Amino acid sequence: MRHDTAHSHALVTGASSGIGAAYAEQLAVRGHGLILVARDAARLQAAADRIGRETGMTVEVMAADLTRPADLALVRDRVATDAGLGLLVNCAGLGPLGPSLDSPAELYDGMLDLNVRALQTLTFAAARAFVGRGGGAIVNVSSAVALIPERFNAGYAAQKAFVLALTQGLAAEIGGKGVRLQALLPGVTRTEFFDRVGADIGQIPPEMIMEAGDLVAAAFAGLDAGETVTICSLPDIADWQAVEAARFRLGPNLFHRVPAGR
Repeated sequence: MRHDTAHSHALVTGASSGIGAAYAEQLAVRGHGLILVARDAARLQAAADRIGRETGMTVEVMAADLTRPADLALVRDRVATDAGLGLLVNCAGLGPLGPSLDSPAELYDGMLDLNVRALQTLTFAAARAFVGRGGGAIVNVSSAVALIPERFNAGYAAQKAFVLALTQGLAAEIGGKGVRLQALLPGVTRTEFFDRVGADIGQIPPEMIMEAGDLVAAAFAGLDAGETVTICSLPDIADWQAVEAARFRLGPNLFHRVPAGR
């Protein structure tokens, strides 16, 4: 990422707290001007003022609820037309309230709007703009539950699997056109996510909980190393490479004229 976006600015969604806030802070330290997007205008402005004061970088605020079509359109148009933008970080997201059937049905509408529709809209807008300019990077925050849907809320896991597949598929389509894509798969991260969904992070063994700042620092290392998928806590990258190799080996047998004998 350093070599092709070092002099550009970055747009970060979900930037008022958690992983998004950590991205904003570290991007400014790395020399990027910022456009920060979140719903809470006051909190967002306070973060922008602090980051600008501490780093000397220009920090702009866009207060927007990305589940609202009009707000999403404003951010999409900024991504599509800002010639100085070189990095999009899609961090904004909503989580469930426990097991799948314990969450209100209407909650899933908001989750889909934010976790899927908004992310895809901004990803495609950035991809078109970056391909046109011959460079840029898109980071989409997925989740480790995309790989283990049996262990978490089914709707949320499915949405994060969508983010992973979108990123991998688009990387294959446009990777040769100067645009980098990365899907970040956090595990348990210390953020406000747990408070918002009514969960107690204290019930999780401390050795499983990563700090948001550590996660983002590792994510940058993965992006700089050229990883399309970054699993920050995975000790041996060969484990992920083996999963990918096994998946690709299925390819020749996924498209046959007749059903398999079994």
